[in-house]
Amino acid sequence: MRAAWVTDIHLNFLNAAQVQDFCAALCVESLDIVLVGGDIAEADTVEWYLKTMAADIRRPIYFVLGNHDFYQGSIPTVRKVMDDLCRAENRLTYLSQCGCVKLTDTTGLVGHDGWGDGRLGDYANSTVRLNDHRLIRELSGLDRDELLARLNRLGGEAADHLRGVLLQALDAHERVILLTHVPPFVEACWHEGKTSDDNWAPFFTCKAVGDVLLEIMSKRQDRQLTVLCGHCHGAGRAWLLPNLEVLTGRAEYGAPEIQTVIEIG
Repeated sequence: MRAAWVTDIHLNFLNAAQVQDFCAALCVESLDIVLVGGDIAEADTVEWYLKTMAADIRRPIYFVLGNHDFYQGSIPTVRKVMDDLCRAENRLTYLSQCGCVKLTDTTGLVGHDGWGDGRLGDYANSTVRLNDHRLIRELSGLDRDELLARLNRLGGEAADHLRGVLLQALDAHERVILLTHVPPFVEACWHEGKTSDDNWAPFFTCKAVGDVLLEIMSKRQDRQLTVLCGHCHGAGRAWLLPNLEVLTGRAEYGAPEIQTVIEIG
């Protein structure tokens, strides 16, 4: 099996011909499935772009959402739209709302959106202000303490989901691929060739997820976990444990690309 991984594709920055060209590039490869790591578009268009991808690529697409996919909308509302979409379109699977997917006898797939959960770096003194905190309904109009509590809760939701599905996947498969949007570790949060500092880390890492991955994989040394993430638009690779590898995808607005094609045995 061959899987193409893309992330932070921001299709709303493209015109119709460019979207068609991007889908065509995925069709040119000899692929079985496509993995999409979030930041597909924005709340009012993400459903349309996913439908377009499913129709043009004509292969199973497994995806998670990124922070941009909730812009101008509400987190639970967008997730409900994704659930309804996947029920209607059998080529699409939203990993945040399902269990382990069997890819082969030896490899399983799990995933969740994740979220920059404010737990790493120096949240209290960070000067970073994201559009998330204006354009996503659940994050707007909050003071600093309220926002941190909300980010903590979103990261915790991701960690709780992944704890359950990852344990299930590791019981059934020698290797697991985990698709998420936000890097679970500072060591995997790359931008312009460097990892994140304390100013940016609160919003570009999900410590709650990272803690779960370290806890589980340190106990399952007979299993291999590969994490695919994005969000920070810089490429890199980090080994947190001998059996825990994290790949972070690069991105540029207006120029979506295939990060890599993964051979799944």
